[in-house]
Amino acid sequence: MENSLVIIGAALLIGLIVWWFFGKRESSETEANMSGTDNQEVTVTVNGGYTPNTVVFKQGVPAQIVFDRKDPSGCFSHVVFPDFGINEELPVNEQYPIEIDTSKAGEYQYACGMNMFHGKVVIK
Repeated sequence: MENSLVIIGAALLIGLIVWWFFGKRESSETEANMSGTDNQEVTVTVNGGYTPNTVVFKQGVPAQIVFDRKDPSGCFSHVVFPDFGINEELPVNEQYPIEIDTSKAGEYQYACGMNMFHGKVVIK
């Protein structure tokens, strides 16, 4: 009987882990707000993922993403943009701006420091 309970408990735990890391997350997209005529900005909340996880910028206009980290877990301590050579530490409960190069149109991925949670920057 004990073996059966252990096996059932282990199966449930494995299922929970698979769901947590590989389950479908809601996708959300937002376009940048123009602050004045010469800058665009988006705020991304970091709390169990990135919200919104897709941001859209206009090409050629200086841009920044302001990360507002609420989640204290170590996974979200850094954000990495491989295509831009950015690897920044995000302080908890603070807004942290990161400049984005909008000179080339395209889609650019970013992720947490452990590469488990992802977001995307689209430059049109």
